[in-house]
Amino acid sequence: MAKNASTTAPTTKSKSDAAIRPLHDKILVKRDDAETKTSSGIFLPESGKEKPKTGTVQAVGDGALNTETGARIPLTVKKGDRVIFTSYAGTEIKLGGTEYLMMSEDDVLAIVD
Repeated sequence: MAKNASTTAPTTKSKSDAAIRPLHDKILVKRDDAETKTSSGIFLPESGKEKPKTGTVQAVGDGALNTETGARIPLTVKKGDRVIFTSYAGTEIKLGGTEYLMMSEDDVLAIVD
């Protein structure tokens, strides 16, 4: 049996440097840090902090599939964009000690310029 010339040897990565590539219309977002004190200078306890609804896009999928033409519909957001998303958007995942959100592009409300 002949080997396929385009086949490459598998690479191994430790959990700390694993790369994630979202599928289709999914994006990977790193949520902004929660505020530690109020505008008047009062420090907030850990339980009083509200999770921010903003973050930075770390990776994007290749777009949703148009079922009529079979072509990919490109995403509006790109890696590095700061975005505002809905309160309950995405699934929280932890990679190498860093927390991310995997969400659909539909969960994004706006891009911050």
